[in-house]
Amino acid sequence: MSEQLSGKLACRRVSRRSVLQSSAALLSAPFVAKATAALGQEKLAGAGEVVVFSYGGSYTENLRRYVSDPFTKAAGIRVVDVTADVAEPQLKAMREAGRVDWDIAIVSPNVPAYLELYNAGVFMPIDYSLWDDEALKGVPQSARHTDAVVAFQNASLLVYDERAFPKGGPKNWADFWNVKAFPGPRGLASGAAAPGSMVFALIADDLAHKGLWRLTDDKVDRALQKLAEIKPNVAKWWTAGGEPVQALINREFSMTSCYDGRALAAIKRGVPIRMVWDGALVYENYWTVLKGGPNSANAQKFLAFVNRAEVAAAFTQGTSYPGPNLNQLKYLPADLMSLININPENASKTARLDISWLLEKRVDGKTNAEHIQERWLAWRTQ
Repeated sequence: MSEQLSGKLACRRVSRRSVLQSSAALLSAPFVAKATAALGQEKLAGAGEVVVFSYGGSYTENLRRYVSDPFTKAAGIRVVDVTADVAEPQLKAMREAGRVDWDIAIVSPNVPAYLELYNAGVFMPIDYSLWDDEALKGVPQSARHTDAVVAFQNASLLVYDERAFPKGGPKNWADFWNVKAFPGPRGLASGAAAPGSMVFALIADDLAHKGLWRLTDDKVDRALQKLAEIKPNVAKWWTAGGEPVQALINREFSMTSCYDGRALAAIKRGVPIRMVWDGALVYENYWTVLKGGPNSANAQKFLAFVNRAEVAAAFTQGTSYPGPNLNQLKYLPADLMSLININPENASKTARLDISWLLEKRVDGKTNAEHIQERWLAWRTQ
């Protein structure tokens, strides 16, 4: 991405009204009209269908509206939706049964199930020869793996209720721990998202972002000691992604860790909350093509299509989670830029999980992720 574009995207402070107006205008417009014709190149043309996993609800509805239906118009390939909370258990069951019914799945590389599936050879190599030049240049090499490509990245970050802090709220995780200057009940993640809460504690304890990994036992000790300081002010240790925003709306929390896509969707609805990017923790999720799927060639074409810059922008608008193609920033409304994690200004303030280290096995045969989870559970039950 050029320095000129990067500078242009160092966003000005936006008003809630401008975000709502620009988002509504884009979502009501035929945003992907050009994608249906101009992007319907011969190498993506086909017939038949492709079976694509997604998460159901509004996510699948918007994926269909802004990506799947335009893909069908452009390529002549019908998209069949399959939905579940997560894909990995179904993929494992299909592998054990020796029958693959899906073509494309979104998987999370930071869970042990992914490593098991990867080692079993469940995923096909991605055919990057189908991708256009703008997609190959816009999607960083680090997001283009041999047998997976980043579908979207989400972040866990500090979000606060503007009603609780009309003169300005917390600006970082140190402020989150400062209950005197910023009073009120807190929320933090538990369960599978527990490593994030440990990371936030370390950042609040002045550990630089680049020094976070690895989460060795001494750092876990330090994180848990810091968490003990704020524990009396944590009204709830949430586990489901929808809980933090609802708790903010209900004034059960004055501030909380929260997934950025959930916060962005709430802001679009007019909920008076603000996102704080300093110290946000970024997670990646992968598109994969399943080996033995009924329509593998069509699956490759779908992934080539969804990663084109204009389609990637439509995906981001529809799902509230940005795909990796930075060239999409040219097609997104300027007032949305401060609210997405691939904005260069926001990205520069984030930390990122070291997936390979989390999935490494320890001497006792457990992964680092499993060990950290055990440490967390032991601390929570004290």
